Amino acid sequence: MPNTSPRSANTPSSVDTARRGSLATPVEVAAYLGVPVKTLYQWKYRGIGPNVHKVGRHLRYRWPEVDAWVNAQSAYDLTA
Repeated sequence: MPNTSPRSANTPSSVDTARRGSLATPVEVAAYLGVPVKTLYQWKYRGIGPNVHKVGRHLRYRWPEVDAWVNAQSAYDLTA
């Protein structure tokens, strides 16, 4: 008899997990950006920093969103 458990049908494949990437902590993002962690919390409060997500009571960042935010901060058009 085949296993028709809904749990096994909803399990993400390892390919999806690898493509999704890992979530970053505020400490990791602060080190990457070269700013204090407190600055990230201030940016979150003001709504001007990279997108942040709450996982339970913890804040997490997605690396692609952090990179997109950094790229959007460029004051110069490098394509010209």
